Amino acid sequence: MFIPLYDTNRLRHIRLQYVTIGLIVANALVYCATALGGENFTNAAVLGLGFIPSVVHNTAELDPRFVVIPESLSYLTYSFLHADIFHLGGNMLFLWVFGDNVEDALGHVRYLIFYLLCAIAGAAFQGLVAWDSQVPLIGASGAIAGVVVAYLILYPRVKVWVLAFARIPLRIPAFIPLILWVLFQVFMFARGGEDQISWACHIGGIMAGAVLVLVLRSRGVPLFAGADEDTVSPAPDQPPVAAEPAASEPPATTARWGRGNPSGSN
Repeated sequence: MFIPLYDTNRLRHIRLQYVTIGLIVANALVYCATALGGENFTNAAVLGLGFIPSVVHNTAELDPRFVVIPESLSYLTYSFLHADIFHLGGNMLFLWVFGDNVEDALGHVRYLIFYLLCAIAGAAFQGLVAWDSQVPLIGASGAIAGVVVAYLILYPRVKVWVLAFARIPLRIPAFIPLILWVLFQVFMFARGGEDQISWACHIGGIMAGAVLVLVLRSRGVPLFAGADEDTVSPAPDQPPVAAEPAASEPPATTARWGRGNPSGSN
């Protein structure tokens, strides 16, 4: 539908989005480790670390050769595995464009908790919908879905650059592509979607993200912010002093404060 490229949303409360960067690095390292290990190693990792509803719900047993972690941990470990470089790249691009500002609004620790809980919610909803499925669930899509809907709630009016239909660059308010993205996930889930994509996992992440961002956002962070909140105001302890205009000069008009240099734009 669209590919996010860049947003004009600066960081306000943190200097660096190191949790977002750390998650991207972790996902990339896990992918490299599994890909370099060869096909057999990748398959073993998917079975051992992926989320398999029937195994977690004890309606099927995993071959003991592939048991490397307690079954309950797969609610998290699945989200660090990806099928191929395009699967990884798409998820990490969404995380890079939208994750930094969600991290800024929540704070580092709460953002990490938020991300992991969205991943868990994605797996849980997939398990609820496909209770006896023996197909492993992998990918960060559930967590990314939570990040996307959190950004939509926090910054719907911020302008973002997107590549529509993988061809047309557009600079539009974030709510346009993000609402369309959410509706597309709901539509595909309702109609059954494609077998290769877990739309239920996306829906679980969306629901968790919508609730958690309201609970975990930092005090004073507004909802539904946009360009109006991007202005820089004078410091409260240093009120501006207006000088009287010279008699021969016309009164100066009040200038709107310009936006500061972005410290964390994507």
